[in-house]
Amino acid sequence: MIKRERLTQLISAEEELFIRRNPKSQQVALSASQSLVSGVPMPWMTRWSGAFPICVDSARGAKFMDIDGNEYVDFCLGDTGSMTGHAVDEISKAIANQLANGSTMMLPTLDALWVGEELTRRFGLPKWQFTVSATDANRFVLRIARSLTKRKKILVHDWCYHGTVDETLVIADEHGQTISRPGAIGPQVDPAETTRVVAFNDLEALEEQLSHRDVACMLIEPALTNIGIVLPEEGYLEGVRELTRKYGTLLAIDETHTICAGPGGCTTLWNLKPDILVIGKTIGGGIPVAAYGLSSEVAQEIQKQLSTHEVDVSGLGGTLSGSALAMAAVRATLTNSLLQSQFDETIVLASRWAEGVKTSYLKYELNWSVQQLGCRAEYCFAELPRTGAQSADAADPQLEKFLHIWAINRGVLLTPFHNMALISPFHSVQDVDLHTHIFDQALNALIK
Repeated sequence: MIKRERLTQLISAEEELFIRRNPKSQQVALSASQSLVSGVPMPWMTRWSGAFPICVDSARGAKFMDIDGNEYVDFCLGDTGSMTGHAVDEISKAIANQLANGSTMMLPTLDALWVGEELTRRFGLPKWQFTVSATDANRFVLRIARSLTKRKKILVHDWCYHGTVDETLVIADEHGQTISRPGAIGPQVDPAETTRVVAFNDLEALEEQLSHRDVACMLIEPALTNIGIVLPEEGYLEGVRELTRKYGTLLAIDETHTICAGPGGCTTLWNLKPDILVIGKTIGGGIPVAAYGLSSEVAQEIQKQLSTHEVDVSGLGGTLSGSALAMAAVRATLTNSLLQSQFDETIVLASRWAEGVKTSYLKYELNWSVQQLGCRAEYCFAELPRTGAQSADAADPQLEKFLHIWAINRGVLLTPFHNMALISPFHSVQDVDLHTHIFDQALNALIK
């Protein structure tokens, strides 16, 4: 039903409108191209719809203002980094107070003790360490797993995402063999040497891969979130846990995005039992930080290796890891945000967002779908996928570009790599209904 000529015309008109709405942002982008690679401080910022990125002036709660005076309802929230909402008073005050008392001394603070105990309460794992990012945490987890198991390979899901960890930037080719993910730059080695790949929701294939008994660690998201939302089928995660134990492989769960499911992520909600757990960005309320938790058995074994004189060159840690500033930010965040009472509200709003999207695409007889995980929801240009590859095959970059720039021009921001909305405690029914109205308008313009 979607006519490509009509879609091209609409994109062109929306791009012209975008430029007219954002003259100051355009000037900043032109100036930035002289000193910044691709004109942006970080490459992913080139992925936004529009001829150039919007330049932000300020953000608070669930909204932000650009330098041209345009206000936006923010459903991206820093791609989870600001899931708590922007500029939360309690978190901002704690960060400012710690800055005034020293940001990093490479020594522990009382906040670190509090945070460790709170993470144990939320996720169940008894021992914790801190890093600057979830990418670092995942790298350290893989190093620990290889050290303890004396195995070289890791295993991930096809089309997974675990940050910029070399071994995880992979997919399976048409023969099921490991290859670099499209777009991955400069892999250190052929990823087939380091990584096995298995489709999400395929226990038979998983057992075949694990049966080689060369996999140190299976690193997973309990639900895929970076290739659209793909939920586990009934019994799948239980099967993953059973098979990893059977073949002596450590199971690490990355909750960096799936914390959207609740205060303890999917691990607590679904009573999962990982050997290792990683949680990133959201717990810092905007300050770069991540953590990894270890089971008693794993912690006991790795502590033996971390008690030597050479611990500073172990490949774990970093001078800014577990800094006083980061610990103050995490304590303030976990005290005031990511609480069950807040999830009770944001999950309801996410359901309303998803229902609004569904009502619209069904009205226009589009064979699309929408999926929800906690306070995160995302629409897909096909029926609900059960694997990452199926979700990737459903991608339509041109259609996505149109829907995103249409929303931006009308004051709504979605995550640039997806068709995703993340709901914070500061979002309202009115914010959600605004997206529903704009989404319906876009489909009407496209299909009429």
